[in-house]
Amino acid sequence: MASSKKTGAVTTQRPVTRVDAIIARLSRLIAEGLVKPGERIPSIRRAAIDQGVSKNTMAEAYDRLVALGLLEARPGSGYVVAAAAAGAAPRPAPHVAEALDLVSLLREQMEQHYEVRPGDGRPPPSWMEGSELSAQFEGMKLPRGVGIEYGYGTVRGFLPLRERIGLSLAERAIHGSPEQVLLTHGANHALDLIMRQFLEPGDVVFVDDPGYYPLFGKLRLGKARVVGIRRKADGPDLDDLNAKLAVLQPKLFFIQSLAHNPTGGSLSLSVAYGLLQAAEKHGFHIVEDDPFADILPPNSPRLAALDQLNRVLYIGTFSKTLSASLRVGYVAASAALTEALADIKLLTVAASSAHAERFVYGLIAGGHYLRHLRRLRGRVEEATARALDDLARIGLPVVPPHGGGFYLWAEFPAGIDELALCRDAAQQSIFLAPGTVFSPERVSRQPAMRINVAHASHPRFLGFMKKALQQIE
Repeated sequence: MASSKKTGAVTTQRPVTRVDAIIARLSRLIAEGLVKPGERIPSIRRAAIDQGVSKNTMAEAYDRLVALGLLEARPGSGYVVAAAAAGAAPRPAPHVAEALDLVSLLREQMEQHYEVRPGDGRPPPSWMEGSELSAQFEGMKLPRGVGIEYGYGTVRGFLPLRERIGLSLAERAIHGSPEQVLLTHGANHALDLIMRQFLEPGDVVFVDDPGYYPLFGKLRLGKARVVGIRRKADGPDLDDLNAKLAVLQPKLFFIQSLAHNPTGGSLSLSVAYGLLQAAEKHGFHIVEDDPFADILPPNSPRLAALDQLNRVLYIGTFSKTLSASLRVGYVAASAALTEALADIKLLTVAASSAHAERFVYGLIAGGHYLRHLRRLRGRVEEATARALDDLARIGLPVVPPHGGGFYLWAEFPAGIDELALCRDAAQQSIFLAPGTVFSPERVSRQPAMRINVAHASHPRFLGFMKKALQQIE
């Protein structure tokens, strides 16, 4: 298993292993026709000596090349180049291909082939090391009286966790009973339930532009008409919103009010008030996604607090602040809407994970989650300050984030082609997130990219960007 290396405060994930290097070299030789289909390659023992690696390492490389369809294992003859590899045009491996469309960018978030990851959407796993998470997994410690169940559980989710979420909502001035909280398989599941409840093919939905790109793909999959509302530093551009409301009737407006993905901006009270006025006048609902709520100030302006779950559906998750693998999220809404969403959840997935919900509850009730959040806030603050200094030093203009979160938004000076920049970075195993991906129309007003503060100060990324900026001076 690949380990993480730390240099100062910088973490490099998934270093290229010897197996990776051998696979890359042989794949290139096959793709370029330097070894032919049916041609026998050196035995594992001979190749291990030639490459200066162990026989186990060489055997693993050959096995993976067989799985890729590039080699065939022939009893008594060793390994030969597969016939299927004949005529294969040289093309980049999936992790070197441009991360320019919604699916490829999302796939890279999951599979993580790139070594340097300023385009990532999540905190690095190493930020969770030393937290209460691993210790809790070892013993699955739960509060007294909370046991493990082996049935489906209730459709609304584990009641003690919903009660704890209700307390957190109250701290954010959002008042709702536990019956108004529906637990989900993460925030994306909550989005899916809401789409099923509200949308028919052809319905108009408004989204932030730039905004959360996986959402765009989900909406298009449901055949909705996706319309972007220009996002400014303090929230949606109300002039743009009102101009589009004059000719369109949206069913929903999906928005991330605080620590916005990708720009890092947060909603102001004046914009929040104007947005709620527009929703009431034109009769649409607002879906407020708040994935960083647990590390943000509870008194930050939230639409759900101003509206009290009247026209606002509020989504939260533990994936961004605890673990992306713990698929536990929730949606809070009016009692009638929560009931309708629970019915859809029952029909589609029956229930969410009672094991995961009890585990998260145990972390919260035992005080472990609170201690983890304190450390995480400190890490985010430290990384953000360092990133702003480092990016300013190389001449890359970045809008300072308001209120926390993981993201910075860098707008490039004229003369930089963001897509070409991403291609060049990919060749050096640097994963960038181009601004066009975050636009529902795939057209950004100005070349830009999202930067994850956890990776912004990586020397290779800074060196790459410094060179790119110098070339246009």
